Amino acid sequence: MIRPRTPARRIAAPLTACLLAAGALTLPAQQAHAAGSVVKVTGSQGNWQLTVDGSPYQIKGLTWGPSVADADRYLPDVRSMGVNTIRTWGTDASSKPLLDSAAAHGIKVIAGFWLQPGGGPGSGGCVNYLTDTAYKNQMLDEFPKWVRAYKDNPGVLMWNVGNESVLGLQNCYGGDELERQRDAYTTFVNDVAKKIHGIDPDHPVTSTDAWTGAWPYYRRNAPDLDLYAVNSYNAVCDIKSTWQQGGYTKPYIVTETGPAGEWEVPDDANGVPAEPRDQDKAAGYTRAWNCVTGHRGVALGATMFHYGTEYDFGGIWFNLLPAGERRLSYYAVKKAYGADTSRDNTPPVITDLSVEGDAARVPAGRDLTLAVRATDPDGDPVSYEVLANSNYVDQSKQLVTLPATDLGGGRLRVTAPGRPGVWKIYVKAHDGKGNVGVETRSIRVVPPAVGGTNVALGKPATASSWQTGGGDCPCTPAGAVDGDQNTRWASDWSDPQWLRVDLGARTSFRHVQLVWETSYAKAYSVQTSDDGQNWQTVRAVTDGDGGVDDLDVTGTGSYVRILGTQRGTGWGYSLYEFGVYN
Repeated sequence: MIRPRTPARRIAAPLTACLLAAGALTLPAQQAHAAGSVVKVTGSQGNWQLTVDGSPYQIKGLTWGPSVADADRYLPDVRSMGVNTIRTWGTDASSKPLLDSAAAHGIKVIAGFWLQPGGGPGSGGCVNYLTDTAYKNQMLDEFPKWVRAYKDNPGVLMWNVGNESVLGLQNCYGGDELERQRDAYTTFVNDVAKKIHGIDPDHPVTSTDAWTGAWPYYRRNAPDLDLYAVNSYNAVCDIKSTWQQGGYTKPYIVTETGPAGEWEVPDDANGVPAEPRDQDKAAGYTRAWNCVTGHRGVALGATMFHYGTEYDFGGIWFNLLPAGERRLSYYAVKKAYGADTSRDNTPPVITDLSVEGDAARVPAGRDLTLAVRATDPDGDPVSYEVLANSNYVDQSKQLVTLPATDLGGGRLRVTAPGRPGVWKIYVKAHDGKGNVGVETRSIRVVPPAVGGTNVALGKPATASSWQTGGGDCPCTPAGAVDGDQNTRWASDWSDPQWLRVDLGARTSFRHVQLVWETSYAKAYSVQTSDDGQNWQTVRAVTDGDGGVDDLDVTGTGSYVRILGTQRGTGWGYSLYEFGVYN
């Protein structure tokens, strides 16, 4: 299971340990014990509760995204939402200002400790929990340092060891070895829990994973955990029956939840996950909280995902206030947690967004018209903003603004992205009061149609070099002249490089279309030859920027080639299509 994440939320434990050893980080001075709270899991089977200093405490929480430096800026807003708890993924020397600010605003923190590999590829390295005693000893030394430093801080609610690693180990191992590693990992989590309890008997210890399928491992190998923890989105309402059918004897908390994630929704017509509407996302938070509170005496609360301001692909999907603007989901969480919403000014609601024409064949760099319908519950005037994201083209998470012309009647005209592939288009409806409605659709950008005949199609092609393997390769010269946008030629990572097509006879042409992959040419020439040895330049380009290059250029020859002299990236040159039209 892979979810959009922000790297800043995750603290690299080995780096922290190294900095401590080098003296670059210092432990905060310990506070007097009287400043801290005594937090306990009390009760009996099916009738548990969390208590803080003897009083019942239901976790009404959010996962925390802003920087520690912004704690005083955002925590008053968090508290106004009825939130009493935030969750972090890592704890180190930088955590003290957040813990102090949380305590000052009446909020407690589920303080996390990060263990490799985490929940998905790229989350962290693969650790062998059977044999890597150096890593385990390092963590057993590091985590207790922060427990000693912060155990008396009034901001601490509990300690959370690891995040989604029982699931994440499948990215490192398989078969019987995966089972052995999962047992070894959860046994190590128990070792950490025992050590924490020896230092701090006043705060519970839990461990988060990505699905309840991890709980049998914890039950078998981690008896010293005080409660379980799970991240669950669309399946959150199934946790209760899983707990009942599994015969578990400990309560749990939900440490991430909300609307359906990218990994849980069906694909749209362009073959990418169909992102829920703002209204459906808001309903997802309400549903999640109802299911958590519906398991009375067992589910002790939740930290819903995510109080974040990140303004990117994942941020638009999950964040309650991307770029600091409040969404319908923000108010849904606020209402679920019992805060007063009666005087709130709420966001515009986009009830429909469509692409005029064929959303599966949008010509690159040409006009694209969107039709949007939005209403504002408070009667505020609505203004629109259009953005695009290329995650499904090149894995970029960033959003880029597409300048829009308002045609009236809810119609907006923009210029389509210049690179072929599936893009996400976002329309934001602003009310001028700090609220925003967001709706998104996917489009498939294709090279613009060219009149005439592609005389290079299917002809023999050769190149200075080509990639024989890796990713979607082999990427042979033929991949650029087969008319298939899913195949490509890719060169070695050096200058110069060339791709040549043999037209079979002396042929005149008037247009060249180049469809670049991410690895484009900043400087290149279009050249012709009658013998494949002596070349004449008919067009030179020095300001290439990738995407689709449509060149009106006349020439005659038996051979046509592209000679790349300056790469636009650190990789080589790569073309999906090299079209030569008469």
